Amino acid sequence: MNIGILGCDDVPERFKHIAGGYRDMFEALLAPHIPDLTLTWFETCKGEVPAAPHACDAYVCTGSRYSVYDNLEWIGTLNRFVQQLYEARKPFVGVCFGHQVLAQALGGEVSKSDFGWGIGVHEMQILQPEPWMEPQQKDCRLQYMHADQVQRMPEGSALLASAAHCPVAMFRVGETMLGIEGHPEFPAAYEEALLLARRERIGAERVDTALKSLSTPTDEKIAGRWIANFIQQRI
Repeated sequence: MNIGILGCDDVPERFKHIAGGYRDMFEALLAPHIPDLTLTWFETCKGEVPAAPHACDAYVCTGSRYSVYDNLEWIGTLNRFVQQLYEARKPFVGVCFGHQVLAQALGGEVSKSDFGWGIGVHEMQILQPEPWMEPQQKDCRLQYMHADQVQRMPEGSALLASAAHCPVAMFRVGETMLGIEGHPEFPAAYEEALLLARRERIGAERVDTALKSLSTPTDEKIAGRWIANFIQQRI
């Protein structure tokens, strides 16, 4: 299976010793659940998207330091490609920025969160269990790193999970498009490095609280299996 990674950013060079780049992180997340996995990286933040939806079997859209409402040409290009994927019924999973792009591209709304930065480990409650959510859980704890969030889902969406700080924590559009605000691909060591690097920007008190949360057990292995199931059941 060839999954295209729509790279909307990448790990800063000074942190790549932790777990590699975003491509490496998603490979570590998905490879245990997709034995024949091949990943194709697209420099989407430099304007590169596949020539057509059928170029890959499915797509994953990464996080980013940018906001989906920034007036950047490559974000417009990505929006149009996501619309093409929806029309072609190609499996797509958006994570953080990718989750927000999914909402914006298909008619939803994204803006700064009233909560402020959502960082560290948070729990989302599963509101609508679906067949690909195996093994089933009532909640799912993941790393978070975001200041924006989905305020309104596109028409035809189903709200799947909600967190205390983020009402739209996971949603599906149609049958083939999935958005997840949390970062199942982030190891705790990378989250810690980001928190320390953004201490002044975010605020010391909130960062200290988030750092303490990193000792909380997380469900990235479960989330990785869910994403793999979602994709495999739609190809």
